[in-house]
Amino acid sequence: MTSTPATPTRRSKRYQPLITNLPPTAWYDTSTFWTHSEPCYTRPSAPEDYEALREEDDSWELKEGALTRFYESFTRVVSGKPGSSSVSGRRKPRSSVRGQSGRGANEKEVYNVGDTVCVRTGLMSKGLSVGVIVAMWDLRVVDSRGYGPEEDPDDDDDEERSEDEGGGKGDIHAKRMFVRIHWFQRPSELPSVRAKRDHYENEVYYTLNAQAILPPSSVVCLSTVSTIPPPPSSNSKSGDLSQPTIPRTSQSRGTHSLATANQESTTFYCRSAIDSRKGIYYEFDWEERRSLALSQPVDEQASGRPWFVPIETTSGRRTHLAQTQTKRRQRRHAPQQTESDVNSEYQGSSVSREDDKDEDLFSATGAESEEDIVVLISDSDIDDVPRTPRKRRRTTAASPSKSPRTPRKKARTARLAAPTPHSKAALRARARTRKTLTVRLPPPDLTREHDRELKKFPPDPWLRAMHVLHVAARPDILPCREEEFHRVLRTVEELLEEGSGGCVYISGVPGTGKTATVHAVVRELKRMAENNETNPFTYVEINGLKIPEPSAAYNLLWEIVSGHDLAKDGHLRASAREALKRLNKHFTAGIRAGPGGHACVVLMDELDQLVTTKQDVVYNFFNWPTLVGSKLVVIAVANTMDLPERVMSGRVRSRLGMIRINFQPYTTPQLVEIVRARLDTATNSLPNSHTHPPALSPDAIKLACMKVASISGDARRVLDVCRRAVELAHAEERSGEARDVQNALAALQRSPTAAFVSTCSLHERIMLAALIRCIKREGVEEVKWGEIQAQHLTYTPVLGEGESTRVPHHTQLTIVLDSLLASRAILMEDGQLAARRPIGERRVILNLEQTEVERVLGEMGGQAWRQALSVGT
Repeated sequence: MTSTPATPTRRSKRYQPLITNLPPTAWYDTSTFWTHSEPCYTRPSAPEDYEALREEDDSWELKEGALTRFYESFTRVVSGKPGSSSVSGRRKPRSSVRGQSGRGANEKEVYNVGDTVCVRTGLMSKGLSVGVIVAMWDLRVVDSRGYGPEEDPDDDDDEERSEDEGGGKGDIHAKRMFVRIHWFQRPSELPSVRAKRDHYENEVYYTLNAQAILPPSSVVCLSTVSTIPPPPSSNSKSGDLSQPTIPRTSQSRGTHSLATANQESTTFYCRSAIDSRKGIYYEFDWEERRSLALSQPVDEQASGRPWFVPIETTSGRRTHLAQTQTKRRQRRHAPQQTESDVNSEYQGSSVSREDDKDEDLFSATGAESEEDIVVLISDSDIDDVPRTPRKRRRTTAASPSKSPRTPRKKARTARLAAPTPHSKAALRARARTRKTLTVRLPPPDLTREHDRELKKFPPDPWLRAMHVLHVAARPDILPCREEEFHRVLRTVEELLEEGSGGCVYISGVPGTGKTATVHAVVRELKRMAENNETNPFTYVEINGLKIPEPSAAYNLLWEIVSGHDLAKDGHLRASAREALKRLNKHFTAGIRAGPGGHACVVLMDELDQLVTTKQDVVYNFFNWPTLVGSKLVVIAVANTMDLPERVMSGRVRSRLGMIRINFQPYTTPQLVEIVRARLDTATNSLPNSHTHPPALSPDAIKLACMKVASISGDARRVLDVCRRAVELAHAEERSGEARDVQNALAALQRSPTAAFVSTCSLHERIMLAALIRCIKREGVEEVKWGEIQAQHLTYTPVLGEGESTRVPHHTQLTIVLDSLLASRAILMEDGQLAARRPIGERRVILNLEQTEVERVLGEMGGQAWRQALSVGT
């Protein structure tokens, strides 16, 4: 007997949560066997039956003639010890049956289809996950004679296995047992940024269609899921009730004994279903769903689809109405027909409309055909908001010759799950948001932290102005970045709505508002998620300047993905290598999906500092969003627009994608608007503000902005200049004028860095310019000495014009290098390993502020130097 080849069909796990990989030995459990040796249903093996094994080992192949055998229950033998629990020190399952040997003998645990169980996922740090067993099976190979390995009459060495072992000798496929789990979600497994919802302590939510294929060894014990609400606790707050004692109402169909220990830890209450990707809750009856699924035929239960939750939806309604109107127009313009033809056409049209209705409304449930679930169309307004369904009356032409037929018994169908009132309002709000095409402005900071800080200051306009002009102050509004804000927000919001991963690369010179804009986007997304206007997510920020090494980014991401409570438990004590290993297992889990998965937004600021020689950190962060089901959105912020092309290898650039947003330097009008917006926040909250002179005159603001815009367009630089000008005018209690701005610019130019660069020789300045040019070209701060030499020789004829254009020798360049090393302006790697390499391979790093060196060199050298350094161009 041979199985018919079938094209493998891979069901997308994009909207399902994930768990860690399983060791190869997890699929082999000698202590587990089928309760009844005869299967309840057998069919030829399909690719989805062994997809979990294919993900563990790509070379694994199923032999020809394989059959998939489904069973109703399996039994696990546990070595009994006096006073010990069944699994890992936890409570014994309700189905535990003690052996006849008495106390301390082996025990048998029975797990049936339809039992709710606790599952060890290995991902979430808060307890076990909860699910229901919907199917269980194994794989069996049958030879051409129709015998299995344990039934071959010619095999003299074949020995029957005992009941505890199950199967026959040599039947390697019988050792692999598969269990399909449909997940519940616990509140601790939901994303951190979401709409707040009161819940009981042991409440769980039934997922619409999230299932996983796991070995029986992942099942820890039986659990209880009830629909009876627990009594409120007198000493608990609203929505935070203590663990109730709920009578067992949903358990297996067999006979079970009650557990004696830790019963409250495996007793749960379910009143709602959840779309974990969208954060939408539905009214749900767990007992009705379980009873309906178990009443379906065995072949349907094997697929797991009867456990899906059909929901109210009006998708496809526009198509249905358009088809109906087209048919009406065709009938209106059709030629005259006989009465019999009209009746025949009308009857066929009516049946077609009913078929179209059933076909159009079959979406969002995860089922694959209209035969799985019967869904009735809604007769309310045409929109994307779910409405209460109403069955239409079928109208057909009367036919006197038609004989009456005996009514057939209707099959039991699923009742549609309606969204809760709050979720209905959320769906309407999301529909209105999607229809809005206008550019959304950056929202104000609703925390009003800036205003609270200003209230601590005395009514002194100069002190308040100096506070708001500080670069560390975060104003409530973000001017002059409306277009960039809208692009970033729209891109990230679309990725969250699609439930897919992606990368967004944001570039621009320092001081152009990149990080501030992304923070405003995240602030707006958090507000939308908390108001249920977009899908929930978690958020983590990784700054390359705030971590000790690039590999430490793995630890920060794993803390968020694993659901670790950072505020309560502190940072995880795990190495970067261990965190990377767990992240790889998490994002490549595939078919072994588990509860707790949701979208995660990662901000990688100062990406330039995370680029290493091997580029493994940036590769992993850009590669994970491309994996199916990762739901990871990475926002990378760097100071160089062409960093991927100049530094990153081809494999890293291919993962980065094509979503790139560049921030141009601020112009003079934009800088003026930024300064005025900050000064307005300082004077608006000041009583009798009209009686005080302005802290800075309009001419002084315009002069400072023109000076900075001509060099770099750095908003932080113009804030420093204006703040210094206000300090100079504060002593005389007058408005800052143009002369104060000029004095502030002169004071900044007399900084230690500026004083040192102004005293350097020509070739020392050319070497500094060559080093900065190599840093910008390579995208990393460490540059080889040989590359600096080559760039120095290229710059000498251009930058030395007017002083000396003689090209120096390599020995003379070494003298210039020693002079800069002695002044600690640049640093060169040292040590035994560096001494073994040629001098040209040793790396050099700039020990001064790069932007300040660029500014001084540009002012001293003129236009040629500014063009060479790409400053003010």
